[in-house]
Amino acid sequence: MLPLSRFTVLDLTRVRSGPTCVRQLADWGANVIKVEATEAVDTGGGLGGERHGPDFQHVHRNKRSMTLNLKDPDGLALFKRMVAKADVVVENYRPDVKDRLGINFEALSAVNPRIVLGSIGGFGQTGPYARRPGFDQIAQGMGGLMSVTGLPGQGPVRVGIPVADLTAGLYCAIGILVALLERESTGKGRWVHTSLLEAMVAMMDFQATRWTMKGDVPGQAGNDHPTTVPTGLFKTKDGLMNLAGGGQEMWNRIVETLGIFEQAKDPDLATDKLRAQNRAKTNAVLQAVLETDTSENWIQKLNKAGVPSGPVYAMDQVFNDVQVQHLGLQWPVEHPKLGTVNLVRHPTNIEGVANPRRPTPERGEQTDEILAEFGLDAAEIAALKAKGAI
Repeated sequence: MLPLSRFTVLDLTRVRSGPTCVRQLADWGANVIKVEATEAVDTGGGLGGERHGPDFQHVHRNKRSMTLNLKDPDGLALFKRMVAKADVVVENYRPDVKDRLGINFEALSAVNPRIVLGSIGGFGQTGPYARRPGFDQIAQGMGGLMSVTGLPGQGPVRVGIPVADLTAGLYCAIGILVALLERESTGKGRWVHTSLLEAMVAMMDFQATRWTMKGDVPGQAGNDHPTTVPTGLFKTKDGLMNLAGGGQEMWNRIVETLGIFEQAKDPDLATDKLRAQNRAKTNAVLQAVLETDTSENWIQKLNKAGVPSGPVYAMDQVFNDVQVQHLGLQWPVEHPKLGTVNLVRHPTNIEGVANPRRPTPERGEQTDEILAEFGLDAAEIAALKAKGAI
């Protein structure tokens, strides 16, 4: 028994934000049923990239798959029959689509008052942009992230991961868990919804509240931390390294480790506030010394002194790092067609759970198995297949 194994989740999601949400539930053991369109309806193979590619395999592990045509009356009736026994439905259609399909919260809660519906939109479920198609990079731009990313004066830069998709998925998953917890006392389900735009603005965190509280518009700081000095990227004798040393105590440790006692007597570097005002001079003092030795030697010396520092890795180097290997972040599963597939495990640790246990299923791989669990016999399943409902 895994932490969420008592919950059944019907997954209608596509691409990344929705599947990311549901993957959190699947990794913790929920009985996740990935509901996919039939091949007759979806001749393109589905959204979200090549099925046997890394993206698709990553976000749909620990799920089972069935096919269902929600546009067919018999298919819709079957879905609602499943909703009656399920705990959660998750979708990331545009807001009007679930109304057209007849699977909005009002319709689902009429079938099962305990159902929790999780929805992820591009810009929210209501408002002037509600029906716009959502995409990660659009949210990065509108949420302010691109305006603070990149080197000063460079112009807006996209972050190298789909951060709006991922965070919207995480926020929705948290909301679903909260709704399930509340349901234990109320007996009633909830509609939990977020959007790429809402998640992106929330993820701007202190950068956003610099505006909401003080009216400050943060700009690009490049590899320097926007407020903490010295924190940034520095050249060494053989490459690059990151160093983080805000606060007087940390500065004292840096001074001792780098042996910059004389330089530190400069009045411009006397306090944390002054070092922040004179960031370029502070960084230049550190840079002149850091270039005299290798990244590895400085990282060892600084960490020994209690100063956070570390290398800058390409992805192959990430998984060759001894600590990453110790943590077992690369996790193998056996795929019937691809053989051993190395995925990235869930980063939260509870002994015995949350690692990938099963690979991403083929489309409709467990249709018969799943429907039998919902009480359909072989004749009913055959009839639905003949009608094109599944």
